[in-house]
Amino acid sequence: MNKQKRIEMLTRLRANNPNPTTELEFNSSFELLIAVLLSAQATDVGVNKATRKLYAVANTPQAMLDLGLEGVRHYIKTIGLFNAKAENIIKTCTILVQQYGGEVPENREALEALPGVGRKTANVVLNTAFGWLKDNEGKYFIAVDTHIQRVANRTGYAKGKTVEETERNIIKLTPNKSEFMFNLHHWLILHGRYTCIARKPRCGSCLIEDLCEFKDKTDL
Repeated sequence: MNKQKRIEMLTRLRANNPNPTTELEFNSSFELLIAVLLSAQATDVGVNKATRKLYAVANTPQAMLDLGLEGVRHYIKTIGLFNAKAENIIKTCTILVQQYGGEVPENREALEALPGVGRKTANVVLNTAFGWLKDNEGKYFIAVDTHIQRVANRTGYAKGKTVEETERNIIKLTPNKSEFMFNLHHWLILHGRYTCIARKPRCGSCLIEDLCEFKDKTDL
């Protein structure tokens, strides 16, 4: 995919959804952090069902600690890997209370040091909760998950065998970064979730089908 195709692809995605955002429900940076932590190997729908009940009783680090490990487990038991996630939530809340006064740090290194929080989660929090376009070093970033990995590779927008390589290539190849990078994560993830799905992509109803370089297109 060449530069002009990328510009056209992003222009169409923007026109279709000018102000995209995450489908995870949250009202604070802490709620988003916990929701993204829970979303690994889980759907946003499933996470939202759990966090609606969880946040009703505990939506701050201290309240989560007061709820305790077993209490957290109870509210997230419908989510995959809930035991490990509950432990990471308690450990993370302990750090937030002891080191950051109960606030979520607006810093990549601090976020990635939290139990259960990797680069993707940190990127989502920095972008969606704090409105970051660039990281601490002034470099553009994008959170790459399985949906974005699939869309970027399948369309030919930016290829990479790993999410790290795909992230680097998306940043390298995205034109007019100041115009498109802030919302790029949400455009690609939503496109992958509802149109460019894994098993049978809905190419026939895709607004960028003519730009896409996927060879095995469907009529769906």
